[in-house]
Amino acid sequence: MDLPPLSQAFVLHFGEMGSRWGINRTVGQIYALLFISARPLTADEITDRLGVSRSNVSMGLKELSSWRLVRLSHQPGDRRDFYAAPEDVWAIFKTLAEERQRREVDPTLSMLRDALLEAPDSAEERHAQARMREMHDLIEQLTDWFAEVRKLSPATLEKLMALGTTATKLLDMKERLLGGPDKTPPADPTPEIR
Repeated sequence: MDLPPLSQAFVLHFGEMGSRWGINRTVGQIYALLFISARPLTADEITDRLGVSRSNVSMGLKELSSWRLVRLSHQPGDRRDFYAAPEDVWAIFKTLAEERQRREVDPTLSMLRDALLEAPDSAEERHAQARMREMHDLIEQLTDWFAEVRKLSPATLEKLMALGTTATKLLDMKERLLGGPDKTPPADPTPEIR
């Protein structure tokens, strides 16, 4: 690998994390290199800097393109393809979340919807279907929430995240005052005097 120590540590880490995220180690390294690069790189430059085969780089760039995590560009007077990662980290986060939803969440929701339309034949299947309904409802609620979050501007998202524990404390206080999510009043904490 032909990178300065700080860059190399980042690229190696993304390679390791990539394998944990279900992508090839080289794909993670290519993405990390493009993310920290000050300018778009050619496939040959990526090959040289990472010390991997040109075919691995080509396959990795195709995979990153399918995830919409790499931009292809051209330079005047140069016939080579140049690659760069998107600049906006919020756009990258949204793209990753959208792609994971499209590839993982949507098919799961579809399967669960189909399963919920089935008529269960036994107590065991009724139990299984009830559990599937719980999963479906949670995933659908999260999907609806994420659709709303995706509409927010990066500035609004930052403000929302800055609320942090403040929002949690407000919800906790509301639940204590109103008796929790099931709207039952809290039990009187004072012991009964006899």
